[in-house]
Amino acid sequence: MIRGRVIGHVWSTKRVDSLPQGALLEVEMESGARLIAFDPLGCGGGEEVLITQGSVAAGYFEGVKVPVDALIIGSIDETT
Repeated sequence: MIRGRVIGHVWSTKRVDSLPQGALLEVEMESGARLIAFDPLGCGGGEEVLITQGSVAAGYFEGVKVPVDALIIGSIDETT
């Protein structure tokens, strides 16, 4: 898993039909690198999130092939 912070939304008026409801968010990782992740949870700007990538991200969606390489799988409420 990758830890990052949501820094913005990516707006798209056209998208692949197999992509389910959700948002495309720009996330900055602890290393400073950025990526676009699919968000089925409804996370917002400034929120810390956990991301998974690759076949695990695409495999989350049952019964349909989805072109997702990065998926937000959790929102971090606090760390101790």
